[in-house]
Amino acid sequence: MNSFSLQGKTALITGATHGLGMAMAVGLAQAGAELIITNNLKEPLDAAIEQYIDLGFKASGYVFDVTDEVEAEKQVADIEKNHGKIDILVNNAGIILRVLALDMPVADFRKVVDVDLIGPFIMSKLVAKNMIERRSGKIINICSMMSELGRDNVSAYASAKGGLKMLTRSLATEWAKYNVQVNAIGPGYFATSQTAPIRVDGHPFNDFIISRTPAGRWGEPEDLAGTAVFLASEASNFINGQVIYVDGGILATIGKPSNE
Repeated sequence: MNSFSLQGKTALITGATHGLGMAMAVGLAQAGAELIITNNLKEPLDAAIEQYIDLGFKASGYVFDVTDEVEAEKQVADIEKNHGKIDILVNNAGIILRVLALDMPVADFRKVVDVDLIGPFIMSKLVAKNMIERRSGKIINICSMMSELGRDNVSAYASAKGGLKMLTRSLATEWAKYNVQVNAIGPGYFATSQTAPIRVDGHPFNDFIISRTPAGRWGEPEDLAGTAVFLASEASNFINGQVIYVDGGILATIGKPSNE
């Protein structure tokens, strides 16, 4: 099982101050990785770092906006100077705006694409330089089921996440020869603080997700940890350009199997 160990590895996870990002970061730390967390706001970043340290993990934080190429370049250089290297990059920072396409201002569309697609491109490009030089590195993009499926009122998000899937494949194609693997995780519907209001019995969307998911439940944030560890470890050295959907089987079927 040593191939799954992350001992001695440094993992940079963008936006992992709560929810799914934090769950994946905890999984990486449990496997032995040192955590470096980023956020564009200091207060939530400091609170998250305190939580990681309370759990017994080695963690530090850096405040910057992943869509600001100049600032990101400076911060990545500082991280590499302070920590020696970045072995794992998880492009987790993201936003979603639920607005019908006809009502969405172009500026808001661009904002979502900037954070969810351009940000991962900037971070991957910056971090990959030293990974390529060392001939070793793991980049994990956080895609979505909207990388495959359309849905009303998320045109910007789906466009960005679909683009992120193709960015994953393109970067994997370019960097595989340098022993850098670029893969992605596509979460399904998860039980988080954001979904709590719609996860009550009798809520139409809750009933829809339960009935649509073959597993018959919402995902728990911890369900993502194993996939993150796998893609960050040597166990996935010959996997490249793939999106692993952690969705309870939604994308595998047109409906939940009957009980008959």
